[in-house]
Order: sequence, then structure tokens, then C-alpha cells
Amino acid sequence: MQARGFTVGPLAENCWVIEEHGRAIVVDPGDEADRLIETVEDVTVEAILLTHTHFDHVGAVAPMARHTGAPVYCPATETFVLRDINAYVFPGYGPYEPYDPERTLDGGEHLTLAGLDIDVLFTPGHSPGHVSFSIPHHGLVLSGDVLFQGSIGRTDLPGGDHERLMESIADLLDALPDDTRVLPGHMGVTTLGRERATNPFLLAPR
Repeated sequence: MQARGFTVGPLAENCWVIEEHGRAIVVDPGDEADRLIETVEDVTVEAILLTHTHFDHVGAVAPMARHTGAPVYCPATETFVLRDINAYVFPGYGPYEPYDPERTLDGGEHLTLAGLDIDVLFTPGHSPGHVSFSIPHHGLVLSGDVLFQGSIGRTDLPGGDHERLMESIADLLDALPDDTRVLPGHMGVTTLGRERATNPFLLAPR
């Protein structure tokens, strides 16, 4: 398995292409559609997975889906945002193309895509319907904007909830081994163990 990260757009969002034997999933194609499409020309994209629908994570969804023919999996409670994305964009950004996803996710699903076994974990807090994608066989989790290297997701946007975010992070730490690699929506790759031991937001008294 190969995990390739591409930092895209003005908010430096990480799009991830997870590939195995010429088949792939794309997670959070946020911007720079032409660049991302070029990166998947040599693989078959079987699905586009979204952790949440903030514009910096979904700006390239429509062109990527149209080019690859892959279905889009979106948190169920956030589909309305994707369908009307320009109503939820910060001033000065966009416009982006809306999209109606083919599949919805509530958390708790087990997906088999591109030869990968993927557990969908419900991790709200940064956004109301946020999910993370765990691939246990390869020891990694795609955390979106829940957990970062030395930081955590912001909760000052509509629908954000700091206490719920901290509960989601605690759930991740309880559910997955410390050596699990974290492929986040921004910043660099880390591990759950490293964040447990050093992340100031997790060490601070609650």
C-alpha cells in the first residue's frame, strides 16, 4: 500500500491518495483539481471519501468525481453543505462546484474499497458530521481536521463543539494503537502515541 499526500489550495489542505495494486481511494480532494486528477491517471479510483464538507476539503470533489467516475462518500448530516457549497465559503475564496454525493456515512460502517478494509469512525466536534477513516491492516487513520501534529481541529466555526472534539480524540486514542500513523487534513504526518505524549492540547487539564 502507498499513501501519497498532496497539499492543495490557499489553506494548505492535505488530500490523500491511498493506493494498492493500481486501485485507489481519494480522501478530501480540497482544491487544485487539475493537479489531483493528473496524480491519479495511472490508477483506478474506486471512491472519493470525505471526512467533512468544509470548503477547503471539498473544492475539487465535483471535477474529480466527474473525471474518475468514482462515487463520493460524504457524512450524512453534511450533504446539504456539499450540495450548496458556495453558501458556506469564506469571503474571498471559491467559487466551487456543488456536488450531490452518491453515498452517505454515519460512522460505524465497514467499507471494502480498492482492496482496503476501512472502518468509518464518527469523530464530530470540528464539524457536526465529521468522520475519520481507519485502515487497521496498514496501521493508519485519516483524521481530517480532528487531530494534527501538535494541535487539534478548530471549533469556532458553525457547528463546532470543543468538548465533543476532545471526546472524539479520546475515542481515537482508546480505539487504535499508539503506533497508528495519523494522516491529517493539515500539517504533517504523526502517530497517535506521539500526540498522546506531546500534544499540548491533550496534555492540558480539561
